[in-house]
Amino acid sequence: MENTQRESFETMLSPIRAGAHMLRNRIIMGSMHTRLENEPDSLAKQIAFYAERARGEAAILVTGGFSPNAEGVFDSEGPRIDDPDEALHLRPICEAVQAEGSLICAQLLHAGRYAKIEGCVAPSPIRAPINRFIPREMTDADIRRTIEDFAKAAANAQAAGFDGVEIMGSEGYLINEFTVTHTNKREDDWGGSAENRHRFAVETVRAVRERCGPDFLVIYRISAADLVEGGAPADEIAALARKIEAAGADILNTGIGWHEARVPTIAYPVPRGAWRQAAANVKAAVSIPVVASNRINTPALAEDILASGEADMISMARPFLADPHFVKKVREGRADEINTCIACNQACLDFIFSDRPVSCLVNPRAGRETEFRDTLTDTPRKVAVVGGGAAGMATAAEAARLGHVVTLFEAHDRLGGQLNLARAAPGKDEFDETLRYYSGQMHKHGVTLRLGQRAGLDDLTGFDHVVIATGVTPRIPDLSGVDHPSVATYAEILSGERAAGDSVVVMGAGGIGHDVAEFLVTGSAEVHDTNAFCETWGVDPAFAAPGGLAGDPLAPKPSRRKVIMFQRKTSKPGAGLGVSTGWILRNALRKHGVEAMGGVVYDRIDDAGLHILMDGKPKVIAADTIVLCTGQEPERALAEALAGRGVTVTMIGGAKEAAELDALRAIDEGVRLAQGL
Repeated sequence: MENTQRESFETMLSPIRAGAHMLRNRIIMGSMHTRLENEPDSLAKQIAFYAERARGEAAILVTGGFSPNAEGVFDSEGPRIDDPDEALHLRPICEAVQAEGSLICAQLLHAGRYAKIEGCVAPSPIRAPINRFIPREMTDADIRRTIEDFAKAAANAQAAGFDGVEIMGSEGYLINEFTVTHTNKREDDWGGSAENRHRFAVETVRAVRERCGPDFLVIYRISAADLVEGGAPADEIAALARKIEAAGADILNTGIGWHEARVPTIAYPVPRGAWRQAAANVKAAVSIPVVASNRINTPALAEDILASGEADMISMARPFLADPHFVKKVREGRADEINTCIACNQACLDFIFSDRPVSCLVNPRAGRETEFRDTLTDTPRKVAVVGGGAAGMATAAEAARLGHVVTLFEAHDRLGGQLNLARAAPGKDEFDETLRYYSGQMHKHGVTLRLGQRAGLDDLTGFDHVVIATGVTPRIPDLSGVDHPSVATYAEILSGERAAGDSVVVMGAGGIGHDVAEFLVTGSAEVHDTNAFCETWGVDPAFAAPGGLAGDPLAPKPSRRKVIMFQRKTSKPGAGLGVSTGWILRNALRKHGVEAMGGVVYDRIDDAGLHILMDGKPKVIAADTIVLCTGQEPERALAEALAGRGVTVTMIGGAKEAAELDALRAIDEGVRLAQGL
């Protein structure tokens, strides 16, 4: 990973003028849906969430999307800002952010055909693939009323104390739907030519500017690459950018991809900085500040994009979940202490899609700020942590930070535990950043490390509290021939202890099975090199072609191996994968020719291969290698021995409950345990 100390980050930390405002640096905290507005004590939670990130010195904070009217909400509980009195209730959030020296903008977002409600509207009555509702085609009167609704919503935000608004014109929402032929089939003044398709966006910006005056900050989020067929080519995007500038926008933020696009845009399989050229295309067209976004998660990368002139500012959303003090740490010369976003989406997007408030795998405090404390303990305790995986490291780092005396025992000669296996999957080497962060925190706060030392009973005497975070071991199924030379565990394959042959059977199609399959068929360049990524997913690396596409995102890709996956369950293989990343993994494997089958009964393994029953019929699958991804067993031997001596222990992570490789639960349990010591 990048050396975060190699630069002064001079460009990133320099001020920049946007409209009537001088911003303290070049970093924006991008808009995120948090669902905190639906929580008990929601105002206090929102104040704590935004104020913490303002203390972290982002120049501008952009809220999650507020609909300007009833038709534009995400769902029946989606936030709106069309009631002036309701908008005023948001003033304490604005005041808390501004007291810390940041500006705050409310995002105005009309969901268009993505609104999951009866009566959703769009330029044309074309159902979105991700929504069951067919939208009603807007009339001319509907369109003009909606433009006025945007202006009223901006005025409501201004009255509530917001410094500005961001008008959401990307990601396939209503305004974006008007700009492209993919969704706009109209033949009136709002469709047909690019001039007509751009009219709704331009008139909306003009109306907001006229209503709110010259000092109000107006950001427009432009789609710099739609990544759908019938999307905009680069020349149309540039033309729209110039019109938006002329209509009164102060900043152009860039959005990448529609929610229905079949190209991944922000998850870990996307190379860092993959979309910087799309922002550069917009910057070349205008003179107002242009913002680069998506898969920018380190200060070194942000500085490189800014110093290269490809963008004037950087928008980061999830990195501010992972570390709200991102910018402050850079300014103080502590960039190596940043808790880096690993683009896993597990506790941010996946939580949102399952109607839960946002959080973060590497930072459980995100969205839960009111539940945690920072004050040092009055009663320091002597704590032993056994196991240096995610749960153990999180416990040790947090307990030491709060003033406890911590010793961590790890049987292996390096930290990481199961993270060292997870990081082998393509793109998941982002976990290296998590290892760097927790290692650094333990060093900073004085944790005593006992690496290469398997803790015994005698080693754990004299401690006030013993935490068992010994993790899991691969489960070996009770199957004839499971000890055959062709058989390997997922741990042996991912660690490099065993090499797989040219034909592989993966037993188990859960998260680990999918990771192993992708490890076996995907080249490293596909997730680290932008050109290779673009070639794999059918993206035009210059982002000049319509929609930024150069081919079929689902076109087959040559594979390094022949891989087939089986599972006993009759459900769809991969059904339990993350909502926002599972489709990427399934499509990537499909592109590489990986087959996945459920409802299989395993019979035995021998020289001929894996013997199975499918639909009651026997079948033999020949393979050079058979990989066991058949679950995990908790490692509890030490905990049981300690209990036998009457020692009170706390088990966390995989030792407590073996379920996949669950770093999200492990880190959350570790931090919360340390908070409660």
